Amino acid sequence: MPTLLVIDDEESVRYSFRRVFTEEGVRVLTAATAADGLAQVVEHTPDVIVLDIQLPDRSGLDLFREIHARAPRRPVVFITAHGTTDTAIEAMKGGAFDYLVKPVDLERLSQVLQRAFDAARLMSVPAVLPADDAGDRIVGRGPVMQEMCKTVGRIAPQDVNVLILGESGTGKELVARALYQHSRRADKPFLAINCAAIPETLLESELFGHEKGTFTGADRRRVGKFEQCDKGTLFLDEIGDMTPALQAKMLRVLQDQRFERLGGNETLQSDVRVLAATNQDLPKLVAEGRFRKDLYYRLNAVSLRVPPLRERLEDVAELAHFFLFRFDRELNLDLRGFAPEALELLQNYAWPGNVRELQGVVKQAMLNASGHLLFPEFLPEHLLGTPSAAPASADASSAESFDLSAFIDARLRHPVGPLHEEVVAAVERLLLTRVLRYTHGHQTQASEVLGVTRATLRHKLRTFGMTVDRVVTEDVPQQDGAGE
Repeated sequence: MPTLLVIDDEESVRYSFRRVFTEEGVRVLTAATAADGLAQVVEHTPDVIVLDIQLPDRSGLDLFREIHARAPRRPVVFITAHGTTDTAIEAMKGGAFDYLVKPVDLERLSQVLQRAFDAARLMSVPAVLPADDAGDRIVGRGPVMQEMCKTVGRIAPQDVNVLILGESGTGKELVARALYQHSRRADKPFLAINCAAIPETLLESELFGHEKGTFTGADRRRVGKFEQCDKGTLFLDEIGDMTPALQAKMLRVLQDQRFERLGGNETLQSDVRVLAATNQDLPKLVAEGRFRKDLYYRLNAVSLRVPPLRERLEDVAELAHFFLFRFDRELNLDLRGFAPEALELLQNYAWPGNVRELQGVVKQAMLNASGHLLFPEFLPEHLLGTPSAAPASADASSAESFDLSAFIDARLRHPVGPLHEEVVAAVERLLLTRVLRYTHGHQTQASEVLGVTRATLRHKLRTFGMTVDRVVTEDVPQQDGAGE
């Protein structure tokens, strides 16, 4: 349970925080004075602090400086009734996470605190290599993951930008955290932004800040993440979704660490290490003119590929047990392992949603379970009826029995990963299996039936971890053409 400390001399404010956020599963501590607040910081080490600018015994800004000196990575959110003053802005420059003006909008407050809790987790929960069992582990003892972890160990201490490549759900954020926590900037802030989740104008403001009156709703100056994160590390997730106009500004700040706030003329400087991640093919985007070549090379000082789970199926058992034991503590259950048949189903599945999907599947199975072992009947329906990563010729019976409507209904009831991706992957696997059965494993004929090139067909087979055995029977005539 995350802990929030609210330091404010208004009883109504403290009461509102206790009432709203306790119901959301947050442990809320309160203090009416700076002295009491500092004592609670020392005693309870809260994850996030909400701090009023004006306190009866001391300036909130002075208290912030003392808290920040003790714990520079702890997010502090200021609230003030004086939105026209520069005090909160000075606090932001000094490393505060954000500030809000009273009366505080509840929705806006919830969004800011959620980001603050996320930032606290990213900076404080260890993302460690397989040798250690503390915190969030990068799990995997197979050769693919061992090589990746060696690369993390080599480049983490080097003060260079890193481009992290990999499909959705492979654990790119975990790798970014490991790079940060093993770097020389580990005692400085670590902030993360999902470039795909924020509109262009708001994203530019989030990164670089804005001046008062720049756009509708900009009723005060805002300090951006590059300014807040000085001397620290900034993680830009889904960098491939950044617009061309913003890419140009990103290029400049990466080249000389200089930028201007949106709507401003003052040139600012900030020393930030950038870790960028994407699930897109950036060289292809560069070739299509959708991503700047010079920015790509600037981000790609070092690249690190996080392999999809289907390329390291030998790690599925270890990952499944890791999640089982973690969730067993969280859910207060008494589950001790997997039945061999259940573990075999997990190891034979292609995992289009990668590690994120496996994590959701394990948790869902645990909630369905009775007794001390996880049996196949506790697993989601799509694992029991979807073609696996086994050879296509062996997938025929399961492909015949696959019910797409039931699959979609099951995922709506118990969502695990992005539904669109899961459905598309399931349908493509079913289609490939049925067409290859029809052509008796003849890939040239299958590509003609599907209307795709042989290269595309081979790529899809590799994507789903499927292999093909040629099967020749009498009931379906062979077409002309050489086999694969």
